[in-house]
Amino acid sequence: MVLIILPFALWGVDSYNNAGDEADTVGTVDGEKITKYQFDNAMRQQQDRLRQQLGDQLDVSIFDTAEMKRAVIDNIIGQRLLVKGGLEAGLAVTDQQVASVIGEIEAFKNGGNFDKNLYRDVLSRQNLTPLMFEASVRSDLLGQQVQATYEQNGYVSDRVVDNVIHLNEQQRLVRTVLFPISKYKGQVDVDAAAIQAYYEQNPQEFEVPERVKVEYVRFSVEGILPAMDISKDEVRQYYENRLSDYGTPEERRAAHILITVNADATQDEKDAALSKAEAVLSQVKLNPEKFAELAKTHSQDSGSASNGGDLGYFERGMMVKEFDDSVFSLKEGDISEIVRSDFGYHIIKLLGVKPSNPIPFDEVREEIAGSLRQQKASAEFAELAEQFSNIVYEQSDTLISAAELVGGEVLQSEWLSKGMMGGELWTPLMLQEIFSDDVIKDKRNTPAIEISANDLLAARVLEYQPASLKPFEDASKAIRAKLESRQAAELAVKRGKEVVQQLQNGENPKLDWDALRSITRSEYGSFDLSVTRKIFQANVAELPQYVGSKTLSGDYLVVRIDEVKEGDAISEEKRDSYVQQLRKMTGDEMAKAYLLLANEQADISLKISLEETAQP
Repeated sequence: MVLIILPFALWGVDSYNNAGDEADTVGTVDGEKITKYQFDNAMRQQQDRLRQQLGDQLDVSIFDTAEMKRAVIDNIIGQRLLVKGGLEAGLAVTDQQVASVIGEIEAFKNGGNFDKNLYRDVLSRQNLTPLMFEASVRSDLLGQQVQATYEQNGYVSDRVVDNVIHLNEQQRLVRTVLFPISKYKGQVDVDAAAIQAYYEQNPQEFEVPERVKVEYVRFSVEGILPAMDISKDEVRQYYENRLSDYGTPEERRAAHILITVNADATQDEKDAALSKAEAVLSQVKLNPEKFAELAKTHSQDSGSASNGGDLGYFERGMMVKEFDDSVFSLKEGDISEIVRSDFGYHIIKLLGVKPSNPIPFDEVREEIAGSLRQQKASAEFAELAEQFSNIVYEQSDTLISAAELVGGEVLQSEWLSKGMMGGELWTPLMLQEIFSDDVIKDKRNTPAIEISANDLLAARVLEYQPASLKPFEDASKAIRAKLESRQAAELAVKRGKEVVQQLQNGENPKLDWDALRSITRSEYGSFDLSVTRKIFQANVAELPQYVGSKTLSGDYLVVRIDEVKEGDAISEEKRDSYVQQLRKMTGDEMAKAYLLLANEQADISLKISLEETAQP
């Protein structure tokens, strides 16, 4: 199974947040601990999330920066403050909301349906229990409620909306002429002395970082998955033991009459409610066919009383336990005795039963086999992971025994550089260990490092090359090209500025203008943003107007503004679209302002230096 990135962090479980001693604490928010585990887990999730989005383009070295660590900690703090704000405001998240969110997470689905066993297995591999995860989901949803309160209440006036539409949809029709660097390269002459001086003055550009070749052994659940053998009997037994998980579970339809009583009611109030419930039950037993009429008259459940107490169909576990137990013990048509719950006293009638409808075994055989194979691989990984780590450490001069233990092989890498973009295997922490003194100077194995969930890697250096300076002879050609481009760019800019000045003075130098094109502040095609800004900053009271700007590539672009066209008349549909966008923008700013104020008012303490924070 591919690495699962759980979309919620553990902000909401107080007993979990406050576990651990001071050495395991990264910081506190109003006395509530941020543990080292939570920080490392959040950092790992961010790394996995970005790796999924960017793939090989991800520069993993960013995770070793103080900026990234600060961003992760700030996110943890922000989540804590949002949850605190929600609790103080009296907001709440229902069990149904939590269940709905979890039920839609793809990581917990088999064949498009939520799989309770897979749910437990995935959480277990993340060192989580359902209780911990569900509490974290609840906290995350609570924080989202607070943030949404601000984001959904942004405000913008009609005048501002109209001004924004006017500015955003105004067109400027322009022609351009380019003064490219390439045109001026033949006019520059870079002498040997300048090349030598640049080499001596910029040694950092010509440093060749230290690098190594390593041999390594990888031990992961994915790696051993193909070797897991699952018998037909195991698959059949699993199916039969969990028949209720495959297909439609049993559903029951019930009606009830509720006599409410508050949890903090006095004993006299409780006794009065019970007496009333007993009186109603007597009427029900005398006239069971009039249950619906009696529910309309006596039930204090405003949601169902008007329907004769009918609650519709529901699965086991969807109601409070006392109610649930009673419903699933009745036969169709039966009426219960009085059932006590936190809501009060219930009289329940079972109206109907929809039996479970299991999926045929042949349709889920491969799915079950895959799940069992995954479970077996996870169990074997858990059993051998500690032994693997111990052998790597104890037999620090070889990786052969570690490879034999896990049925793997010793592989060799290409050259690895310190700080390189390492991709899947060579994480910042792995590279940090490889380039440590123990590994390079003492020729020892690295520790077994978890490069992702259930994925261990250990390495040993085969070849080492210390950092060095690229020889002048190897660098001189690149330096010459760089200095030529720099001087050519200076000539292009100088000539471009002269032309702009001439045009602004009313002169008419011979230029090869390109075709007329239209741009707006939001749609400016191939123009650099800096060029676009100058075009729209130009005073267009008189036309044509001329502006010039150096492009990102170093060329110089001269622009002639020939015409200005205002946007079409503002329709209500367009105004509504802009209003929604602008309100969201102002709402986002309100949410940021709320968090900023909450940060200022909170007692926040970081107990470690960000630069010293170990990577996950």
